[in-house]
Amino acid sequence: MESFSVNSAKSYLGKNVNLHLKDGAVIVNVHLTRLHRGTGKNSKQIEYHLANRKRNRIPLKAVAYAQTLSNTLMKASA
Repeated sequence: MESFSVNSAKSYLGKNVNLHLKDGAVIVNVHLTRLHRGTGKNSKQIEYHLANRKRNRIPLKAVAYAQTLSNTLMKASA
C-alpha cells in the first residue's frame, strides 16, 4: 500500500473522515481542515478537528489512509 500523500490529503480537505494510522489506531469522525508544510524534508502535517472544535495536527507519514464518512449516516444518528 502506498503512503498517504499530499495529493490524496488534498482530496479529503473539508470532509469528515476516519483516519487510519500506520500503527493500527483509528481517529474517528474528524474534519480535515488544512495542510501544513514545515521546513524539513518530511515535516508535512494535516490539521483536523474533532466535534469539540479542538484542532490537532498529525504528520502525513503516520497516516495509512482516510475513510470518508457518509453524510446520510451522520444525519440519521443525530
